[in-house]
Amino acid sequence: MRQILHVTALGTAFAMSVAATLAWAWTGGVEQLGLTPYGDPVVTAAPGASTAYRKIQPAETTSPTATFTADLDRPSRIRPTVLSGAERPLRQGLPGGAASARKPCHLADKLVPTCGVLWGVAPGARTEERGPGALADFERKTGRHQAIYHAYHHGIRQVFPTEQEIAIARQPGRKRILLLNWKPESTTWAGIARGDRRTDAFLDRMAEHLRRDFREPFYFAIHHEAEDQVRERRGSGYTARDYAAMFRHVVQRLRAHGATNMVTVLVHMAYVPHTTKSWFSDMYPGDDVVDWIGFDTYSYSDPGYGHGDFAELLNRRSALKPGWPGFYNWVRARHPGKPLMVAEWGVWFSKRNPGHMAEFYREVGQQIGRFPAIKAMVHFETPANQKGQDSSVDCTPAALREYRRLGKLPVFQVSLG
Repeated sequence: MRQILHVTALGTAFAMSVAATLAWAWTGGVEQLGLTPYGDPVVTAAPGASTAYRKIQPAETTSPTATFTADLDRPSRIRPTVLSGAERPLRQGLPGGAASARKPCHLADKLVPTCGVLWGVAPGARTEERGPGALADFERKTGRHQAIYHAYHHGIRQVFPTEQEIAIARQPGRKRILLLNWKPESTTWAGIARGDRRTDAFLDRMAEHLRRDFREPFYFAIHHEAEDQVRERRGSGYTARDYAAMFRHVVQRLRAHGATNMVTVLVHMAYVPHTTKSWFSDMYPGDDVVDWIGFDTYSYSDPGYGHGDFAELLNRRSALKPGWPGFYNWVRARHPGKPLMVAEWGVWFSKRNPGHMAEFYREVGQQIGRFPAIKAMVHFETPANQKGQDSSVDCTPAALREYRRLGKLPVFQVSLG
């Protein structure tokens, strides 16, 4: 079990008392710009490279505190980090300024937790087993209830949430929030933004369905990972600005027809070759139609691209683009008021490095407190993606054990009411 040791200027007796009282807690601080992630040089910051990006200023100043992490089972990959001001250590379950360990975390406006991080899953993804059965299996093997259920939809034939998804959200004694991900695929982004007749008719049916059959608040993502399909050619219908206009139109059309229970999520792919394009910022539809910002990101067990710890996952960088500060840092600088969702995450297992998955899960628990803008994490559980890679949390007994421990940390306990 990992223990967190705080080195402060206080006396030894007081430090020992604090350590005994908070032995269950982890610590961390706001992510620092310029972190040197682990992994392949192609996707990490060049030594000595400047981020050339505005740092989030702390709300207050205090004496610097050195924070060290220790793993009783194996050496930690995490280096000592100097924290100050608003970047002071946070107790487990109390990120974001929660007042007391006795005060439970719960949902507030726009499904943002008052403290803590919502825990969820897309179970049985890319298989025919996805749905209630896959969710039940995932909850059984991981030993806890999932606050968020992630499902995918496309096209304009079937309105959603489906009866099955509504049943999942309303399961007696096991309430859940739906994260419904939709790709229209009816025409181009530009066509939808101009008011494509078929798409608008579908959106009107959707709004009626929501008013009549499902009034609970839910997360609604529109064409996630869209940057992979951006075509910056005049008239393509798929420029970054076309995407932003399409997103706005969909949200405004649904709201105008009474679908007021949507909590919108703009979900990016967070792939460095895309995020560093000149057009990337043009994809933003506007604060009035974006409630949350999400991104999909995975850790790779084999050394090379995407291999590293949790901090690397959230702030993946490239030596070829030294000005890019990492996605988490970018969002904090550009959209500081928006809650952040890791809408898909996981570890791609490798038989060549089987211990990485368990180690990564341990590091999530150690480092989550350094990223207070993250308010939800949704695991993408699949035995095989399009490349045959496996993100199942039980790829090894050690991995499952560490994932179960991770899900039981106080920071991931948020009451849904």
